[in-house]
Amino acid sequence: MRAAYLECSDVDVGDRARHGPLPTLLALLTLVTGFVDAVSYLKFGHVFVANMTGNVVLLGFAVAGAPTISISGSLVALAAFACGAILGGRLNRRFASNRGNLLAVATAIKTPLMLAAAAVAYFQPGNGFAILAALGVSMGLQNAVARALAIADVTTTVLTMTLTGLAADSSLAGGTNPRWLRRASAILTMFLGALCGAWIVLHAGVPIALIAAAAIVATAGIGGYVLSRDDPQWVNPD
Repeated sequence: MRAAYLECSDVDVGDRARHGPLPTLLALLTLVTGFVDAVSYLKFGHVFVANMTGNVVLLGFAVAGAPTISISGSLVALAAFACGAILGGRLNRRFASNRGNLLAVATAIKTPLMLAAAAVAYFQPGNGFAILAALGVSMGLQNAVARALAIADVTTTVLTMTLTGLAADSSLAGGTNPRWLRRASAILTMFLGALCGAWIVLHAGVPIALIAAAAIVATAGIGGYVLSRDDPQWVNPD
């Protein structure tokens, strides 16, 4: 038992040295995922702009005739997400040598997209397609960059494998509970993002929710830039 604990501890210490503040910064983006999906799902035809697995499933429901789910909205979100992921892929290759700069540049693009969505929601609240498009691009970009940063169990947009790992690697399953705190934190963070985002959407409105989310994104980007300026090990651990 003690050997298993030491093994887990060594992995966690090495992981912290390898990734530095990136897990914390990506946790902020995980929080944002809850915000934007609260906006798109609650106000724009039951569409996800971050969780494409859920969006594809909902699109299937809509094609089958389920009411209240927008087929066109789901297709816009899917197309926009793909465009954002293409942009993210290009950024990943351009800034592969510095993960701090990659995060900073991605969030510098993502923040204006979210503020643009907030502006549309305020001035033209009926233009749901424009809002879904801006948010979809921003979340595709986020997902591509998170994938390139490759922090285990912190994808920022999906939790299925994180939850699976938490359970399958637990003591109950005969495992050593590797990264259990990070996994549990990712689940809790997305829940809190959805909770806060939904509360703001329902009580203060979509523009306020998106402005709050954009502020969180900007915080993550500034943090990545500032903390990477001295070229620490986590910037390019390979």
